[in-house]
Amino acid sequence: MSVESRLLGPADIRRLAARLDLRPTKRWGQNFVVDGNTVRRIVRTAALDPDDVVLEVGPGIGSLTLGLLPAVRGVVAVEIDPALAAALPDTVHQFAPAMSPRLTVVSADALRVDTLPGRQPSTLVANLPYNVAVPVLLHLLGQLPSLRSALVMVQQEVADRLAAAPGSRTYGVPSVKAAWYGHVEPAGSVSRSVFWPVPNVDSGLVRLARREPPAEVDRRQVFAVVDAAFAQRRKTLRAALADWAGSAEQAEARLRAAGIDPRVRGEQLTIEEFAAIAATRS
Repeated sequence: MSVESRLLGPADIRRLAARLDLRPTKRWGQNFVVDGNTVRRIVRTAALDPDDVVLEVGPGIGSLTLGLLPAVRGVVAVEIDPALAAALPDTVHQFAPAMSPRLTVVSADALRVDTLPGRQPSTLVANLPYNVAVPVLLHLLGQLPSLRSALVMVQQEVADRLAAAPGSRTYGVPSVKAAWYGHVEPAGSVSRSVFWPVPNVDSGLVRLARREPPAEVDRRQVFAVVDAAFAQRRKTLRAALADWAGSAEQAEARLRAAGIDPRVRGEQLTIEEFAAIAATRS
């Protein structure tokens, strides 16, 4: 049997869901990929190395898991739904028994994960739950320095924000914080029709290539500046950073010390410029 033939088809997914009495919940953002070509496309786009250990968040029934396992050394699947976490090893054993030793399942909320068992993951490849996609991505990048890259599928609007450039309409807090960790770029769109249940929005793939932080300044200090700048998006940085700096006058002084025009708005700054502002407080 070929590796590709082990992927789940729509009939397999319906049967597995019925066996588990599965009713996908909005609370956990459960929308499962039911199209094998989409799974193959994600695996191909991730450009995986055979020595990679993949972190997959929200594996669900196992569609993407089965596509990832033959391509890498191992997959660590973090699943918040205890029933799905318990069922995943059996599904892999049924559809790809030779791949079973490569799978590690962690029954946990990805937002609470700070360590993982075994060899640490080198890349994140996941269909992230819509409702927590950005917090999960940023949390894992912050907690797991072994992650050198990521390819995530998120709501198209979120994909646009993550990959947005300074000055664009969609540039905001997710764009800046993701850029702290690496270079982010769009990697294609995904039709809503490949999911079960079918969501009311399309999805997008986003690729991140990790890099060293842009400055020797504490990430939390930089993110505090970012949050303050975008909390009052329509205001100039002199006004938006007044509380952060202690006053509008002190904000202006810090901005000028960082080489930033106090009259500009946060949406015009790069992550390097936000880091330069944060560094004036150290």
